[in-house]
Amino acid sequence: MKKLKSAVWGTALALCALMANSSVAFAAEKGAESVGSTLSLSYCIPFVGMLLCIAICPLVVGEWWEKWKPAAVIFWSLAFVIPFAVFIGAGTAWEQVLESIIGDYLGFIVLLFGLFCVAGNIVLEGDLVGTPKLNVLLLLIGTALSGWIGTTGASMVMIRPLIRANKWRQRKAQIVIFFIFLVSNIGGCLTPVGDPPLLMGFNNGVSFFWSLNLLPVMLLNVAILLLLFFIIDNNAYKKDVADGLKPETSEEKKKLRLTGAHNIIFMIVIVAAVILSGVLPQQVPFFAKGIHFYGEVELSYASILEMVMILVAAFLSFRTTKKEVREENHFTWDAIQEVAVLFIGIFITMIPALLILKARGSELGIEKPWQFFWMTGFLSSFLDNTPTYLVFFTTAVHSALTGGTMVKVLDGTIPKIFLMAISCGAVFMGANTYIGNAPNFMVRSIAEENGIKMPSFFGYMAWSVSCLIPVFLIDTLIFFLFV
Repeated sequence: MKKLKSAVWGTALALCALMANSSVAFAAEKGAESVGSTLSLSYCIPFVGMLLCIAICPLVVGEWWEKWKPAAVIFWSLAFVIPFAVFIGAGTAWEQVLESIIGDYLGFIVLLFGLFCVAGNIVLEGDLVGTPKLNVLLLLIGTALSGWIGTTGASMVMIRPLIRANKWRQRKAQIVIFFIFLVSNIGGCLTPVGDPPLLMGFNNGVSFFWSLNLLPVMLLNVAILLLLFFIIDNNAYKKDVADGLKPETSEEKKKLRLTGAHNIIFMIVIVAAVILSGVLPQQVPFFAKGIHFYGEVELSYASILEMVMILVAAFLSFRTTKKEVREENHFTWDAIQEVAVLFIGIFITMIPALLILKARGSELGIEKPWQFFWMTGFLSSFLDNTPTYLVFFTTAVHSALTGGTMVKVLDGTIPKIFLMAISCGAVFMGANTYIGNAPNFMVRSIAEENGIKMPSFFGYMAWSVSCLIPVFLIDTLIFFLFV
């Protein structure tokens, strides 16, 4: 087994070295747009394979999957990179992989790591008994937080108190599932800090508080989903009580107390770093420049500053918080490790899908708000929702669309209703799958660490199809169809 693992890693390193050397001779043969315009859909097969591994392997070969996830990631990454390098060009392949890792994945994982570390040092203590009413309240608080500290930040802060409150219960997977729906996704629609697609809109000229236009859609979705959750959870709660389960209570009631509250300062620092990375390049030309790697791949000074601020905040959070706080939180590194390993494979293997989408997105023939809502949402369920948002945002800006109030952006204008449709699709429908938004996977991993049996990839989709899709159909009828 050790020899096999060494061989897998050796192959990966050899490929990197080969591409690095080849890139001198095959200097970025084609631009991203020209590549995507002629690229075969067969290059997306490794991405599909990666998704199927995530969906099926934990069910069929669970022990093997836990041990060999990195090998599966390397296999599917090589299954895309090698043919792409051979038939499209080593230079182009190297540039695209570098852009995916340095331009997208690096900032993504550093942000998740920072929020994961800081949130792990905050503990909400007290006599919280997981009743349906309390669960609704915690979900509502988490949803409200998502818009201001991000879906990842709110998810990491709120998931552990919710799990502790419901520790005594047996039927509780639905609590985590609706947490993913609301806190890890839908709640992030109110500000650019809430979810990366909206930050991309802010970087492209959408005003910071424009996202508040999405409040009516969000309130409707939250109201419907909380009502549905209460009905489902109340039914499960009654069954738990009927089975003789009851919460463990101490004779002395513990008042609610926030331990590690000083870490809120570090959370604010991380949020500020995200905002600055978008604002500084527009205000100070120096921060728009960066370190050049290869071709058009650069790491901007604004991104470097953002990552340094996040990592310093995470380091200081650990140094200033007692180990006992993390022990009380049942803090482990498993969730962030799983996300780091799987998502690098997802980022690499989805390169051809994004290239095709960027080059041919305007050829899809979508011209109605509801079409933008569903197409952006469907693709955001499986691809990175940030580039998906940007593709349809750019398409809408350059398609001379009309209808109602126009919103000024950097490159022109976009009808308000179309911007609402694209924003809602990208943010809301990330809840459709475990991979639609990174916090989904992290929340699932933390829940399973704490003994909650979560549904499989397809099992989760059965929940999302039955609970979320009807809500999105209501959104379509009320907000996006008859305009």
